[in-house]
Amino acid sequence: MRNCNATYYIDHLNMEPHPEGGHYTRSFYSDEKMNTSGNTIRNLYTTIFFCLKSEEISHLHRLQSDELWFFHDGSSLTVHVIHPDGEYKAHRLGLNFEKGETPQVLVPKGAIFGSSVDHEESFSLVGCMVSPGFDFEDFELFNQEELLKLYPQYKEMIRKMAYQKIERETHL
Repeated sequence: MRNCNATYYIDHLNMEPHPEGGHYTRSFYSDEKMNTSGNTIRNLYTTIFFCLKSEEISHLHRLQSDELWFFHDGSSLTVHVIHPDGEYKAHRLGLNFEKGETPQVLVPKGAIFGSSVDHEESFSLVGCMVSPGFDFEDFELFNQEELLKLYPQYKEMIRKMAYQKIERETHL
């Protein structure tokens, strides 16, 4: 059995820092294109590997496509989702079914979401598939002030999961 850690995966998968936090590398994408409801052309799907260390946060952001998360290795991960109707749900991504974890989580398009590793001094390696395919034009990153105005009832989670302030020009 290999003794892998976040550095192992970041190095061997040639990952780079992601604007939302953590590290990623693109893995696959569809050669087939589609016209979205917003009348933009996107790949049918795109996939990435995403690695998040326990001391990092995948900060709250939104996509214009569905994103399906797949657990690969490390500790379980919580995917924090504010659905378009304002409902908050914490999904546990992992393999411990007795503790309510699941190996796949769907984040629907238009939801605001981020993730955090469930155990200290650990990491999570996941795969993410976006359909229609991911494009940074469809990526919105939020700060605490923006989200607290919309969802004051989730103050504790927002303070943990959102940037205090974002320099808009530097995240893309």
